[in-house]
Amino acid sequence: MTTCMSREVQSDRFWHGAALGCEAGIAPWLRDHGSLTQRIQQRCSHFAVRNLRSGLARIAFDESALLGITPRQFAWSREVFLYADGQPVVFAHSACAQVHLRGAWAEVRGLGNKPLGALLFSHPLVARQPLHYLALRAHHPLYQRATAVLGNAPGRLWARRSLFYLHGAPLLVTEVFLPGVLKLAT
Repeated sequence: MTTCMSREVQSDRFWHGAALGCEAGIAPWLRDHGSLTQRIQQRCSHFAVRNLRSGLARIAFDESALLGITPRQFAWSREVFLYADGQPVVFAHSACAQVHLRGAWAEVRGLGNKPLGALLFSHPLVARQPLHYLALRAHHPLYQRATAVLGNAPGRLWARRSLFYLHGAPLLVTEVFLPGVLKLAT
């Protein structure tokens, strides 16, 4: 089980196997290994996904490495906000190699405003790798995109990511937790 440990210094460049220095309120959200979509849906009256963009794009170098593609290659990328009762609570970014859109991950192209979690956690052959964590700061591109809907952005946002595998093909899912998630019951 991954736990949050009290620690002031957190590198904001490298993903870690533990969420060092996270606040107690965010810990249950970060370390839960189940469907984030389902967890949010159970804690609100109205759940919605707002698709920001979906298609081929260049992704971060570390993401390319995890997916086994060169940094110059385009990958399929999707970015959405998850809303609970009209409040944005999570910014989600997913990516996979373009070649897997014709195979294992063909279904992800047509998700639109449907949650990816419903697909990932309902498919019996999808396997999830361990979670990794990062406290994102203002200079991080994911922080910048995640705070686009916030009026007053905090100094940092916690994120987690993991690889999902289907037929040997990796799909990287990153979830950035917005302050609104703390208003939901843990």
